[in-house]
Amino acid sequence: MGISSRKPRKVAVLLGGPSSEREVSLSTGQECAAALREAGCDVVEIDADLDLAARLMDIKPDVVFNALHGRWGEDGCVQGLLEWMHLPYTHSGVLASALAMDKQKSKEVYRAAGLPIVESVLAPREVVKTRHVIAPPYVVKPNNEGSSVGIYIVQDAANGPPQLPDDMPETVMVETYAPGRELTATVLGERALTVTDIITDGWYDYHAKYAAGGSRHVVPAEVPQEIFDACMQYALRAHEVLGCRGMSRTDFRWDEARGMEGLVLLETNTQPGMTPTSLSPEQAQVVGMSFPELCNWLVEDASCDR
Repeated sequence: MGISSRKPRKVAVLLGGPSSEREVSLSTGQECAAALREAGCDVVEIDADLDLAARLMDIKPDVVFNALHGRWGEDGCVQGLLEWMHLPYTHSGVLASALAMDKQKSKEVYRAAGLPIVESVLAPREVVKTRHVIAPPYVVKPNNEGSSVGIYIVQDAANGPPQLPDDMPETVMVETYAPGRELTATVLGERALTVTDIITDGWYDYHAKYAAGGSRHVVPAEVPQEIFDACMQYALRAHEVLGCRGMSRTDFRWDEARGMEGLVLLETNTQPGMTPTSLSPEQAQVVGMSFPELCNWLVEDASCDR
C-alpha cells in the first residue's frame, strides 16, 4: 500500500496538552510528526494550551492531526474547537469522542447494539471508599479517563473497599471484574485490521501500556477462530454505533474457560496510542501498512462534520 501523491500543504500535529496523559501524547505526537514528514507532509507540532486557537489561526494548517490523549483532547472538546474553526481534523468527531470517553454512556450504546459487556454502576468516590457498592471482584476506575489511569481492583470482600486517593474523580465507575486474556482490535475506516493478545504479568495498566517491556503483544492473536472473528466484528460494530471516524481500537477480556460467553467488550479508544510500543501501528504493520502510510491515511481521511 503506497503513500498517496496528494498531500496537504501543511499539517498541524496537536500533542501534549493538559491531561493526565500528557507525556504519552508528547511521544505519540512526535512519532506521528516524524512519520508525516517522511510521508512528505509539511508538519508543525503544537503543544496544545489555552492559546491553541490563536496558534492555529496563525499557522493556518490544511489539516489538524489530533495526537492528544485523555480529557480535552479526545472527549469532544478540541474536536468542537476545530469544527468551530472549520479546520479538517483526524479521528472521531465531537459526539463519538464524548460518547467513547464516557465509559458508562458508551456501555449504554453497546448494550442497545447487543454487544457483550459487564455490569457497572457510577458511585460517589467517598461511598466506594467505605463499602462494597457491588459484590467483589470488581474494578474501580474514572468514568472519563483513558489509558488505564487510576484503576483499582478489589478481588475479595475480605480485602475491604479500595482506599482511593483524593485525586480520583468525585464520581467513579465500579465495574464487575472480567477475568481472562486481554484482546484488542483496531478499526481503520470501515474495516477491522486484526486482533492482538496482550500478555502482561499483571493488570494491563498505564505502565504496561506505555513502558518498553511492559507487555508482550502477540499479533495476530493465537485464539480460536470464532473468538478472533467475534473481536473483529464487535470492534467494527462498536466503531459504527458510537459514530467513530478514522481509527479506533476496542479492548476485550476473554475468559477461555467460558468460550464465547467469556468474551466481553471493555471500551473503545477513539485516539489509540501511536508510540513505539502501541498496538494499532503494530496491527497496521501486520496487514501491510507502514507507520508513515498509516499516519498519512489519517491525514487524507481528515474532515470537518465528523
